Amino acid sequence: MIQIDDKILSLDILQKHFCCDLPKCLGACCVHGQSGAPLENDEVLILEDILNTITPYLKPEGFKAIKTQGVATIDTDGDLGTTLIDGKECAYSISENGISICAIEKAWFDKKIDFRKPISCHLYPIRVKKFPDFIGLNYDQWNICEPARKLGLSNNLPVYKCLEDAITRAFGKEFYNQIEEAADILESENS
Repeated sequence: MIQIDDKILSLDILQKHFCCDLPKCLGACCVHGQSGAPLENDEVLILEDILNTITPYLKPEGFKAIKTQGVATIDTDGDLGTTLIDGKECAYSISENGISICAIEKAWFDKKIDFRKPISCHLYPIRVKKFPDFIGLNYDQWNICEPARKLGLSNNLPVYKCLEDAITRAFGKEFYNQIEEAADILESENS
């Protein structure tokens, strides 16, 4: 683990490799799991605000789940998460060419909204846990992401580099630069 400001990071974020390989995983992270993607309180308000704009992007089952359950739900651990369709796939997931993608992000790419997608989705496979005195960042190694680990390794793309945009969005460019510096120091020490 390393500490940068009030954040403690798993070394795996700096040393392991990752690069989403959607043609191989088919966006499985949007359709598998035991609960929806983690949400921040302010993201629930954003989802409520943009719902009418993203509705045309949603599939009917997703829209029905959101209308019935709301834009977010509370899971068995008491955490906020995206709504699920029949307790399975994310209500915001849609399919394009057989690949599950995010309807919210599609609307963002189409410049219909300013919100890209929940930060937990953007940061994945980094998972963030907030504690009273620090924020923990861990690398979640889910088996469905094996193609991403292989592609990241073949492209020599560390997790943090793959997620530069997401890390910068969540914590700022200065924090990303500090991660990069820490990775360079670790690499020179291990050479």
